[in-house]
Amino acid sequence: MPGSTTIGPGHGVDGIEHLDALRMMALMRELHRLLTGSGPDRITDAQIAALCGREGPQREPFTDWVARMARDLEKATA
Repeated sequence: MPGSTTIGPGHGVDGIEHLDALRMMALMRELHRLLTGSGPDRITDAQIAALCGREGPQREPFTDWVARMARDLEKATA
């Protein structure tokens, strides 16, 4: 559909408006910066656990997922 972006896990697909996809891409980029940066703005491991809904080491897989989502959205909205 013109003006929209399609994303999905492989077994189902959801469409979002192009502008919303751009916003989500910007959000994912900023989240990635907060995950990988240093200093007081860096997201803590406890915050990551809360975002992921579980305990244990989550920084690396969550950071990788955020980066992948940002790249996929960038490709889809180009």
